[in-house]
Amino acid sequence: VRRGEVFGFLGPNGAGKTTAIAMILRLVAPDAGRVEILGHDVGHDAETALKQVGAIVETPAFYPYLSGLDNLRVFALARGGVSEGRIAEVLALVGLRGRERDRFSTYSLGMKQRLGIAGALLGRPDLLILDEPTNGLDPAGIIEIRQLIRRLADGGQTIVLCSHLLGEVQQVCD
Repeated sequence: VRRGEVFGFLGPNGAGKTTAIAMILRLVAPDAGRVEILGHDVGHDAETALKQVGAIVETPAFYPYLSGLDNLRVFALARGGVSEGRIAEVLALVGLRGRERDRFSTYSLGMKQRLGIAGALLGRPDLLILDEPTNGLDPAGIIEIRQLIRRLADGGQTIVLCSHLLGEVQQVCD
């Protein structure tokens, strides 16, 4: 996958796409083979390799009693610190400005997906892995996320887009 490319990872439900992503992210240990991210072998130096990666895998999980903003603050702490300005920036990027103080438990499925993408973008990753990022979004939200993905790629970010929807992959991937 080349820098600045939106790479489509396509297959039917149950084909193993999410499992493959989990292996790339070292959430699941592979039985064989190796994964290299931006020149770093994930099996030998996962910390360095994965520091450059942002991802959402399946449905993002957050604290239901915290606001979207406070959930991102927790993510920021886990990443070793991210500025409040960056948090505000990613909230705006995904279209959650004005709803960031609402409790996560009140978010629609689409809003939860958007917050997951915001969390994946916090650390300005070189590689963004998105597993079904438009899941739960209405048609307007799907278009907005497609446009966001293209803008990120046009800015040099590399994106792996996992989907079971051929039409979705055709519309956004290189």
